[in-house]
Amino acid sequence: MLRTRVLGGPAEDNALWVVADSGQGQTRLLLDCGARVLDTLPFAEVQATDHLLLSHLHMDHVGGFDDFFRATFDRAAPTHAWGPPGTARILGHRFQGFWWNHAPELRGQWFVHDVHDAHVHSFRFEAQEAFAVAHDAGTRPHDGTILTTPEVHVQAVPLEHHGRSLGFILREESRERVNTAALAGLGLRPGPWLAALKGGATGDIDVNDQVHPADTLRAALMERATGESLAYLTDFLLDGEQQARLAPLLRGVQTLYAEAQYAPEDHALAARHEHTTVTQVAALAHAADVPALTLLHLSRRYRAEQWAEMLQAAKAIHPHTRFPDGWLAG
Repeated sequence: MLRTRVLGGPAEDNALWVVADSGQGQTRLLLDCGARVLDTLPFAEVQATDHLLLSHLHMDHVGGFDDFFRATFDRAAPTHAWGPPGTARILGHRFQGFWWNHAPELRGQWFVHDVHDAHVHSFRFEAQEAFAVAHDAGTRPHDGTILTTPEVHVQAVPLEHHGRSLGFILREESRERVNTAALAGLGLRPGPWLAALKGGATGDIDVNDQVHPADTLRAALMERATGESLAYLTDFLLDGEQQARLAPLLRGVQTLYAEAQYAPEDHALAARHEHTTVTQVAALAHAADVPALTLLHLSRRYRAEQWAEMLQAAKAIHPHTRFPDGWLAG
């Protein structure tokens, strides 16, 4: 399961909070870190974040980094940050913006990963060294997928925004699950035997005091379920050429979270600043056949009464378009 929450409000800095939960473990990810986006998250949740994924390093996407760093600089597990080329250099300067007189007593460790189009260059920073040294942690090629945990795979999507920006696609592994209708049809009650079956048991299994061949039960009851998926695209040029490139990458994604900086009539302004309009991202979602589109990152140039009009313009192209919960309340 991918549990998501859009942080920040309309015409404010936004971020996407994701908890990938397999039932056996969790990976917490924060996509971008603008000013005050963490205000509504419990400190313990922020501190437990495993990966910070930065689309780019403009102020409105990294302005809340100090708050994030304060929660995570000395946690027991390493913290990972991912971003376009230059991320390690910029975050290295942010690390140096504090007085580290107790550094030798600290245990925190950070890995910062510069994501290039075909490789990742990683750097390690140690709290006990006052984060003063960017240790080269190696370079490795990638085919788009930059991060894999037991709960989620993360693919980086190169975007154009006056330089390299990154989009991210998150996918769960397909998983084996019990067909509950088939279970009821066989007249079997759930029990510990199901865990044994999922765990790959062979031979005979005791099912509530009746013996059944494991292979027969597995064929009758177990099915593969497609894992959940989402994409996050923000601050990027979206013309016809880019739509043709991005739409195939997004096919199969269940939910697209995308910037909606500009109203349709401000197309020229969006192109000049390498942003999108609400209708452009709706057209992208429609071309990619994405079931759900959530709009975020609205420009401050628009009044609150215009937001509903922008949403309706997008829905006219891709009906399953929405704002995050509460954005149009009142």
